[in-house]
Amino acid sequence: MKLLIFQHIDCEHPGSLRDHLENDGVECFTVELDQGEPIPDLEAFDALWVMGGPMDIWDVVEHPWLIEEKRAIRTWVRDLKRPYLGICLGHQLLADALGGKCGPQHPLEVGILEIEFTDEGKSDPLFEGVSAVQKCLLWHGVQVAQIPDDAVVLATSLACPVQAMRVGANAWSVQYHVEIEPDTVGNWAAIPEYHRAMIDALGEEGVDSLTVGAEQHMSEFLNSTGKLYKNFMRLAKARPEG
Repeated sequence: MKLLIFQHIDCEHPGSLRDHLENDGVECFTVELDQGEPIPDLEAFDALWVMGGPMDIWDVVEHPWLIEEKRAIRTWVRDLKRPYLGICLGHQLLADALGGKCGPQHPLEVGILEIEFTDEGKSDPLFEGVSAVQKCLLWHGVQVAQIPDDAVVLATSLACPVQAMRVGANAWSVQYHVEIEPDTVGNWAAIPEYHRAMIDALGEEGVDSLTVGAEQHMSEFLNSTGKLYKNFMRLAKARPEG
């Protein structure tokens, strides 16, 4: 298994998913797009993960590499039809690249909040064994406002109708952070854009309250992440060749 990972900032890596990748001996190739690293030949890889980041999907003037990234996502999902997993920004990029639309998230979703799987989500193989209602870390100011034509909504929340989706038969994405690990909140709170969003949503005590909340639910987060990882890898390995 050769996994290609698109990152948009150093601290938003696969997080707790890294232990699973290492244990399985998965060969990973990470592209730091924000640092100008080029996208390699997609044909050489079996699966693509697209991580989060502080930029918005429409910030193509400040981050022109977003244009090529969306093109690569479109090629990966539509033409190569290979397994895709997007997280936060990677969720929004999937929607935008394949004809959906994104817009501002009002109110901001920052904190340990509840999501609920739809009937389609409960039966989707990616979420097999995962609780139908669960607490998750959310930290975003943009949401998927319209899903692509061949997409289905798999999870939702009160403020954000598209918390997870599947596009076609090979691409999944989540708005919430399945990759959270014990140092995630502290690392992300040091990013100015994230810190401002946290203060706007949670107040001046946001770092402390979010840290405590994450600690309280960490075992639940890690359990769900392990199940999602195993499900994704099973689906990726089962895909037809060609």
